[in-house]
Amino acid sequence: MKNKNGIQVVAVTGGKGGVGKSNIAINLGLALVRMHKRVALLDADLGLANIDVLLGLTPDKTLEDVLAGRCDLKDILLNGPKGLQIVPASSGSRSMVNLELSQHAALINAFNSIDNLLDVLVIDTASGIENHVMSFVHASNEVIVVVCDEPSSLTDAYSLIKLSNRDYGRERFRILSNMTSSANDGRLLFEKLQRATDQFLDVSVQYAGHIPYDEQLRKAVRKQVALLEHSPRSKAGQAFRALAEKVDRWPVPSQANGQLEFFFEKLLLSNAL
Repeated sequence: MKNKNGIQVVAVTGGKGGVGKSNIAINLGLALVRMHKRVALLDADLGLANIDVLLGLTPDKTLEDVLAGRCDLKDILLNGPKGLQIVPASSGSRSMVNLELSQHAALINAFNSIDNLLDVLVIDTASGIENHVMSFVHASNEVIVVVCDEPSSLTDAYSLIKLSNRDYGRERFRILSNMTSSANDGRLLFEKLQRATDQFLDVSVQYAGHIPYDEQLRKAVRKQVALLEHSPRSKAGQAFRALAEKVDRWPVPSQANGQLEFFFEKLLLSNAL
């Protein structure tokens, strides 16, 4: 039986690389699992996947095998920490970066086989503002744009928001400040971006909070484990739990055909634009 209220689909993106979005996606997913949500994490950097590496996992098969018809989606799911399901993508595969429309249609069918097993799908997008990144951003119900205190991070986040609004009509974005030195610095970073969007764009940016800089995260990355497994009581760990509680309160659209089917149909349409 499908989730009565549909499935929450959350894209974690950032424009530029190096802002920490993959670790945010992992720990957000794990925090939601700890809240008794059924969560899958899709590594949507389809050609340069890294979620499995960050968690010390070794996939036998990936989405590339699913699209090639060598296996079903359920055959590639990896069991992450506490039951977090990982959907691994390929690493070093050019063919996965620019999928054809027929391949996106195949993704719809593949994910329909597991949508009754999920409450939340978290998507870790690739860096940049290429079409395949923007397609996942457009198709998601909620978009978390990760920024850090670097000029290029803010300008790239602004470009992503502008392009998503202009070409795909998205009007609402959640902004998450990462690697901050204090809560106040996180808020100030958001306000810098908000001033630019308020002046030049017709969009709504909403503050999703901040993740403080935490040396425990570096240690967790070196050990290839999630921070919430390594140091759940750390400052960043507490921030991830607070973020998950916010995500859990965000509205979930109800779709007659199931939220994942709706998500991938939007993904298919966005690639046809």
